[in-house]
Amino acid sequence: MTRAIKVRHLLAALVAVLTLAPQAARADTGADARADAGFVSAPVSASAPGQRWVGTWEGAPSGTVPAQPGASIRNVVHTSVGGSAARVRISNRLGTAPLQLGSVTLALQELGASESPNAVPGSMRVATFAGARSVTVPVGMDVVTDPVGLPIPADANLLISVHTPTDSGPATYHRSALQANFLGQGGDWTADELGAAYTVPLGNWYYVTGVDVFGSSAVGSVVALGDSITDGSGSTFSANHRWPDRLAARLRGLPEHRRLGVLNAGISGNRLLLEGRGPSALDRLGPDVLSRAGVRTVIVMEGINDIKGTPEQTDPGALEDAYRRIVASAHARGIRVIGATLTPYGGHGGYTPAREGVRQAVNAFIRDGGLFDGVADFDATVRDPAAPHRIHPAYDPGDHLHFNDAGMRAMADTIDLTALVP
Repeated sequence: MTRAIKVRHLLAALVAVLTLAPQAARADTGADARADAGFVSAPVSASAPGQRWVGTWEGAPSGTVPAQPGASIRNVVHTSVGGSAARVRISNRLGTAPLQLGSVTLALQELGASESPNAVPGSMRVATFAGARSVTVPVGMDVVTDPVGLPIPADANLLISVHTPTDSGPATYHRSALQANFLGQGGDWTADELGAAYTVPLGNWYYVTGVDVFGSSAVGSVVALGDSITDGSGSTFSANHRWPDRLAARLRGLPEHRRLGVLNAGISGNRLLLEGRGPSALDRLGPDVLSRAGVRTVIVMEGINDIKGTPEQTDPGALEDAYRRIVASAHARGIRVIGATLTPYGGHGGYTPAREGVRQAVNAFIRDGGLFDGVADFDATVRDPAAPHRIHPAYDPGDHLHFNDAGMRAMADTIDLTALVP
């Protein structure tokens, strides 16, 4: 028996055993009655592990690009935790016209091939929306698919393919995926297991902004709210070495009652107070954090672009007030907040001594202000002891702002896992 046939038989057997998972999952509608229709605006209610939706992946909307009418886009995303079924979040949050999707599919990516458009044989599934294969997403809204009966492994790549039959105007996307994705022109190729039609490489995620799993042993999820450092800039392409990925690997080593999915809500260029690359962190707190499935904790690392950007933020108190608003909103939902200190950037073109003073004041507040439920002192971990305003050379990819793979690992190792789930 060939390896492909073995994989197909195994997946078929697993899905047969799990045929009740979509029906059980459908009963967990959460706080918003519209969830059954696919519209999401609130997190699901708490329940026993394995009987709730838990977020396993996120790509926060960062802007728009021209649509790809008549094409298919194969997005590659990486899970943090697994489950017996999945649902996919599709976004038209930043669009200007109703988004028409002709079809959406979900599959496992070809084993051992992080830059391949091919699916594991037998794993392709059609996603539906209230039973229909096509959907129109209103302007400014997200929708979620019906439960998809496919066993989802932890630490694995999924293929989420979408077909846009018409020009629906600007496409909501995540600009810096740091992952090989694919465009297939001139047709609906979403159900193709072999990705021969996907001939154009993409470095962005189109429309797809989240994946939840049902039947996971994880007790919930943690969201990393941040900018390019959280988005993974400086780490290896298509390797899933961002610090939230490294955190997910640490969490998978914990006992089941303490495991969490990890959702990366980082956007390169994002700011805490002002819209820039994507909505401000304050404005996207609801859709990118509070509305995600099973959220227990959020780690906030935002503010460096406010300090060094244009217009620059010279008053540390403005950032401190924003942190207070985030904590208040999260605590109102029963969500813990970990404050992450802002990392050094001496040697970068945006550095000035005055801005360094603001960063130091903000970090002092994060460490000692008593606001957060815990602190991840990234600054102390990655700074150069000989020049604390600069990144340690071992962690610097060369731009003196972001982090290489070693730096990303060091940041993830800084986080106290006991602070994430009390």
